[in-house]
Amino acid sequence: MDQLKQAMRSKDEAALRTLRAIKAAILVEKTAAGAKDELTEADELKLLQKLVKQRKDSLEIFRTQKREDLAKTEEEEIAIIEQFLPKQLSEAELEAQVREIIAAAGASSPADMGKVMGVASRQLAGKADGKAISEMVKKILAS
Repeated sequence: MDQLKQAMRSKDEAALRTLRAIKAAILVEKTAAGAKDELTEADELKLLQKLVKQRKDSLEIFRTQKREDLAKTEEEEIAIIEQFLPKQLSEAELEAQVREIIAAAGASSPADMGKVMGVASRQLAGKADGKAISEMVKKILAS
């Protein structure tokens, strides 16, 4: 809320638009059927990751359609939402952690991908994108 007020004062349209979208998504999540009164931090992280993923998907579409004006808007929103997410793992850090998970799970072939993904998704939640985790697991198990 403080950042929303700051964005209003500074007339930062991109921040204002994005922060309002985050606030709306949180309200929708809280008022959804069967929702809890309070969102846990893990729920909020999942919600923010979902918002970033939606914007990245849109960004990809806009780039393929040569709509740089719309792509720029999505990039701005991604940058603002990522401020609220924990630092993402670098590719080398992700590879090291995935290798540890594979060794702990005793996986040795691409057939073990499901077993590894279950553990990796839980351990790396919030630290890496699911798609990046999946690609890294495939790469390591294939070699």
